[in-house]
Amino acid sequence: MKRDERQNKGNTMSRSESTVSRRTPHTPLGLPDSVSVDSNPMLSIYRCRAPIASLDCMDDFSTNSALHLFQPASWENMARQSPVYMGNHASIPSSVTPGLHYKSMGKSGLRVPNIGLSLWTMLNEDVAEDLVMTALESGINLIDLSKAHNAQGEAELGRILKKRNVKRSSIIIATKIYWSTKCEERGQSRKHIIESVKESLERLQLEYIDLVLVHKTDPVCPMEELVRTMNGLINEGFVMYWGTARWTPTEIMDAYSKCRTFNCCTPIVEQTEYHMFCREKTELYMPEVYHKIGVGTMVWSALSTDMGLNREGVAEIFAKSRFNRKYSTFSWWEEELVANNELENNESTVAEESLSFKDKLKALSDIANALNCSIRQLSVAWCLKNENINCLLLGATSVEQFKENIHALQIVPQLTPAVILDIEKILANKPQRPPMVSTLTMRNQQIARLDAADGTETPKEDDVEANVSTPEKDEVVRGAIQ
Repeated sequence: MKRDERQNKGNTMSRSESTVSRRTPHTPLGLPDSVSVDSNPMLSIYRCRAPIASLDCMDDFSTNSALHLFQPASWENMARQSPVYMGNHASIPSSVTPGLHYKSMGKSGLRVPNIGLSLWTMLNEDVAEDLVMTALESGINLIDLSKAHNAQGEAELGRILKKRNVKRSSIIIATKIYWSTKCEERGQSRKHIIESVKESLERLQLEYIDLVLVHKTDPVCPMEELVRTMNGLINEGFVMYWGTARWTPTEIMDAYSKCRTFNCCTPIVEQTEYHMFCREKTELYMPEVYHKIGVGTMVWSALSTDMGLNREGVAEIFAKSRFNRKYSTFSWWEEELVANNELENNESTVAEESLSFKDKLKALSDIANALNCSIRQLSVAWCLKNENINCLLLGATSVEQFKENIHALQIVPQLTPAVILDIEKILANKPQRPPMVSTLTMRNQQIARLDAADGTETPKEDDVEANVSTPEKDEVVRGAIQ
């Protein structure tokens, strides 16, 4: 009897221990003896794979909205009086800039605001300092630099950050490595990339750069050398992330495949041009690249539609916005505009396009007036309405102009589906994918072009199908012969 009681007691203890092991984390100590399992049940630990949070839900999450419970009463006054700028995207309340949200750059862990500051133009030292501090106080902590556009921008930003004692972890700095025919340092070789990054660090007076963008691909340099070099810079701590600028989706996929093959860090973002009259790459192909390999989109040139309504300004815009090359963008900062001879030869065509462009700008101006904003703010709000964009870069020559630009965040909720439909009717340039063409049709078209070049006549598809032998046709022919 005593032996049976001991066995029953042992079985009871084993069942209770198994219950505790199922309901408690796998720790060596488990629950204390004083705690009852039934009185304080724990969550069950499942052996299967844990659920993964949706990235779309994470994109809509704003860190600032979760911090309104413990924000100080006089945050703005404290930010102005404090000698050290301690703010980052996790500490600035959302009331600083209504409509400012933070998204993940691509499918990486880097959180960036949906508006960034671009220091691409030469500015006065005082204006540049006020502009940078205004952006930081507004919650815009991403600053994009360009060596080709403004060579002194990196040195100026380094001076401002050191003078104002800005906390390094509170800002995100993005710069570029250029491949340009007008620059003495040509190519994207390992030598050029490492030297460019070290020179940027010296000018910025920093230990690392958050995001380095490789501007255009070098057809001479192998892709393997480029991705291994960027991975080496990341491993050494000089760069946190890397991305591309003005790359085609094919080139991005090539770099991604090389990174996966050689176990290197993949690019997280592509910087491209996007506005009301340049939409194909950003709206058609970059979302596909994002869903396939997780590369996000950073856009610029949202304000190019507000350059004037005169003929010279319109002709200049059309010269810059000739997007007849697939996947390509045209940068007027690095390349020359269309030659005067070409403009003279196509003067009639430009005049017709200028008139149509004027009409579109006037119609857009009417919509902006109805929304009680400027066409510049309407253009920015229209770009921000695209959910596939992670960050929109805005530049300004004064603090007032920058504040006017970021005021477009409050115009975004006013862009209802009806307003967007009216804008689409005015623009009439919504990109669409070309129809699918079968291989047989493509082959026939190629044969037709070759025959047209030779001067021979190509049989039609009906004639080709009529000459194809079938069992039914063979029987008819045999009966006619008999």
